Amino acid sequence: MFQIIGILVVLGMVFGGYALAGGHFDVIAKAAPFEMMIIGGAAVGAFLIGQPFKVVMATVGGVAKIFAGPKWKAKDYEDLLCLLFLLTKTMKTKGVIALEAHIEKPAESAIFQRYPKILKDHFATDFICDTLRMMTMNLEDPHQVEDAMENQLEKHHHEIAKPALALQNMADALPALGIVAAVLGIIKTMGAINEPPEYLGKMIGSALVGTFLGVFLAYGFVGPMASVLNQIIDEEHHFYKIIQAVLVAHLHGNAAQISVEIGRGEVPSAHQPSFTKLEDVLGAIPPEAA
Repeated sequence: MFQIIGILVVLGMVFGGYALAGGHFDVIAKAAPFEMMIIGGAAVGAFLIGQPFKVVMATVGGVAKIFAGPKWKAKDYEDLLCLLFLLTKTMKTKGVIALEAHIEKPAESAIFQRYPKILKDHFATDFICDTLRMMTMNLEDPHQVEDAMENQLEKHHHEIAKPALALQNMADALPALGIVAAVLGIIKTMGAINEPPEYLGKMIGSALVGTFLGVFLAYGFVGPMASVLNQIIDEEHHFYKIIQAVLVAHLHGNAAQISVEIGRGEVPSAHQPSFTKLEDVLGAIPPEAA
């Protein structure tokens, strides 16, 4: 919603200010389609040259995410804490054998099935199950487990951040591509140097539209979109940091509720449940869930 408002503000202030200053839109209107073809086409082409197919598709999905917002909502953070509470409590009270049934086939686990959105996230599910599987194999040094989890998180974050980097690279290239379009316009103008000044003035104005569009698109739209996408990716990455915090706390010998409380501290402030709210949510889990 705020992104749409921002786009309207950018368009309104730039072109509204231009109109109030006495500017005429006829030169821009005539030149813009051709300049956009040069600038936009070159930007998309360079993007396709510089990115593998997976990143291209992820960037398309990332643009949609800019307007949809982060994947994880407040309820999802509560669900994650409940899921981790049930898993760590099962491991602590019923032992490794009882836990293996849930981590070997999470899709068939009654615990995981209570939280389908988390179950559908392959990285979250694999991250939880792989870490717990290491614990069942007697890897019980909290520092080793924390290091292993940190390495996995860094790799995952590096991979999912590529669309934002690709968008930022496009934003960085647009001003230069605008200059390319402007130079082509100047070349066209020089070919008509014998024309009267009025005609040459319009041709030079059309050429400068290329420079304007390149800078305008870079700093008014694509650059801010890359920044928003990067913020969304960082916030979603925090979801997985909670898993690390809870499981490492569990390895340190804390009770399930204490481990989950430590994880609550990792939840972004905008979505963080209060201590009382989390206690109520955990208390509402039926005994048969575990």
